[in-house]
Amino acid sequence: MKISQKGLYALEALMTLGRRYGTATVKIRDIAIDSDLPEKFLELILLELKNARIVESVRGAKGGYRLRRAPAEIKLSEIIRLIDGPLAPFGDADQLRGLITTDPDHRALYSVFLEVRDAAAKILDSTSVADIAGPPQKHPKPPSARTSPRPKKKS
Repeated sequence: MKISQKGLYALEALMTLGRRYGTATVKIRDIAIDSDLPEKFLELILLELKNARIVESVRGAKGGYRLRRAPAEIKLSEIIRLIDGPLAPFGDADQLRGLITTDPDHRALYSVFLEVRDAAAKILDSTSVADIAGPPQKHPKPPSARTSPRPKKKS
């Protein structure tokens, strides 16, 4: 199993959205800044996550992205499979089981790969975005929305 840069970016973006779950939407720019991700690439990733119904977008001045489900309900395996495909080194678990059955000369090798896949799947299936995101954060208004403090009057 190999996780691509795109897969890592997707997980990092979901961590940011997970920390802000239950608050207002988060703009792409703020996700990019918080996660230190390239904004243009992040747009494509968020679109893919939206099409998979993991995130939703809201238009308008207060628009942005948010998770469609609680972070505890989104498993890492779901995201990795969506972005990078099967967890197994050779296709999916069914393909490995088929190779074990049909290729007796390499049965032991494919059995090891299946064990690796099963161990990784067990960990990723039992780990949620909430587990890796950390505690929810309250974020101040972005710098553009803050008002500058007024100078104090001299007495």
